[in-house]
Order: sequence, then C-alpha cells, then structure tokens
Amino acid sequence: MKAAIYMGKEHIEIQELPTPECGDDDVLIQNICSSICGTDVAVYRHGPGTGHRITVGGEFGHETISRVAAVGKHVTDFSVGQRVYPYPHYAKNDTSRAGTIGGFSEYILVPQAKKNRSLYFVPDEIPDQLACLIEPFTVGCRAARRDQPKPGEHAVVFGCGTIGLAAAVALQYFGMSKVMICDVSDFRLSIAEKLHFTTCNTSREDFAAKTADYFGTAPSLTGPTAAIDCWIDAAGAESIPKLFMQLGKIERRFVTVAVNNARRSLDLLHLTYSQKAIIGSGGYMPEDVPDVLAIMQSGRWDLRSIITHAFPLDQLETAIQTASDPNHAFNVIIRF
Repeated sequence: MKAAIYMGKEHIEIQELPTPECGDDDVLIQNICSSICGTDVAVYRHGPGTGHRITVGGEFGHETISRVAAVGKHVTDFSVGQRVYPYPHYAKNDTSRAGTIGGFSEYILVPQAKKNRSLYFVPDEIPDQLACLIEPFTVGCRAARRDQPKPGEHAVVFGCGTIGLAAAVALQYFGMSKVMICDVSDFRLSIAEKLHFTTCNTSREDFAAKTADYFGTAPSLTGPTAAIDCWIDAAGAESIPKLFMQLGKIERRFVTVAVNNARRSLDLLHLTYSQKAIIGSGGYMPEDVPDVLAIMQSGRWDLRSIITHAFPLDQLETAIQTASDPNHAFNVIIRF
C-alpha cells in the first residue's frame, strides 16, 4: 500500500509499505477520503512537537472515512464493503495515536475492532467527502455541548475554520436562535455567510457595535452590552478572552477550544461579580459522534461547500501547503 510518512519539517515521503493483515479479531479498512487537520499543517510547517504526537518516520493523518476491506474470522459486527468512521482515540487501541492512525495511508488495520467504539457505521445519506469531516465536527460539537446551550440563546464563535464552523452549526442544532461567526478572513467568512450565518470581520468592523445591533443589549458590570449568552474561542488570539471580560454580559459562558498554550492573566474579582464562566473543551467524546452524524444526515446545512480543494495522495505536501492559507482555502481533503 501507499502510505504518507512524516520525515520532519516540510518533508513527507509517499512510501510503499506492506498492506496490514487481519488477525482473527481485527478489521482492515481502506481509506476513501481524508481531511487535513490544522495540527497536520502545524507539524509539517514547524516540525515535530507542534501538532499531534506525530513521530518522524511514522504514518499520520486521523480525519478519514473508510470502507471495510477485510475482517478476521471472529468478527461478526462488520462486513466487507461497509463504510465506517474510524474513531481516532480507539481505532488503534492506543489513545496516544489519535493523530496518527494512518489517515494518509491507503489502509488502516483496526485491532480488536468494536462497533460504536473503534468503528462507527456511516449513513448512506452522508457523501464520502463530507464524511471525512466527522472527526473535526465532533471537536466543534464537543465545544458547543460544553457550553450547555439552551434553545433561544445567542452565541458568537471566534475562528471560521472547520472546528469553529462546526461549533456554530452544532449550536444551531442544539437550539440556539442566533449565532454569529467572527474571523479576519473575508474568504472564510463568505463561506459561512453562504451557510446563512451572520459574520463579523473583527479586523475592520466594530465588534461591540455590530453584536449589540444583531443580538440586542443586556446588562454587564460596565453598562449595556451585546446580549450574547455563549462565546466560543476557536481561534486562540490573545484579544478574545480580553474582549469577553470587557464586553461579556452578566452570567455568560466562555468556551475555549483553540489549541493555545499561552498563559493569560485573569481578573477573578470581575469574574466573581459578573458571574461569568470559563470552560475548557479539548477533543471529543463518543456521545458527539451520533450528533455529528445526525447533523450531516439532516441536510439542513450544505456542509460540502466548506471543502474547497481535493488532491490525490501523491500531492499531500501541496495539499497541506494549500490548507495553510486561510485566505484561499477552507477545508482541504485527500481522495484515494
């Protein structure tokens, strides 16, 4: 089989490896489409230690949709030809390999495969190209769930990448009535607008004025402010938590899902008297998968529109370079 091997900063090799063989309890899956994650871009551009635990000389990739190619003699839950989503935490029975299950290889061996744990069936209504976005959508869905959204509430999402957009979609799915997406890329915001989201380019628009006009106003410790119930940070800019502390209304929630290890100072007295909450959201849980499948199956959002580029495996480096440009690309996938 062909497999993309990470060789270090800005260096990937497509190698021929032996196709894995099934043990008695294993399932061999053949990848159909795989999506490029922001962490794949980071480790390619900046070197080891900047994305998932991707090792030099190893396979990588984790956002994929596959088809069952072979099953072990003890396997009864899966049959050759079924489309499946390999759940990265458990696909290799090794949670440290969640980012390196082999999404950029032609085949993945799933040891001791278990239904609705390491492999999930994918409904026929979800196209292949969209199905390879299940993994990033579960990250966005988890961030929305962590907010504990209530029907009729309002939300703002910072970061119009795949995870930010997925969070915005999940917030609507959970019943929020108004959701705004913020970014500095007009290209990405234009795609969000085609999905009928209200947007704000924070590099040139007055965020406070635009949100107050769209959401209406509510009390804060410093006076009337936009009536936003939930803030989700999928961008990681230093200005975003500061903006929340400055403009967030009383009894509001801030969920951070952006990968960011910078230290921040926090005014605990303000947090106390404004009764605000700051919530972390990392990765996903099994309960997020059925919701994402339902979102994609519903057809309520034309989610295939966020896929702007597709490449063959042999052009993986070009694909990753393309995915690193937020002003010209949204989601970039590999088609096998």
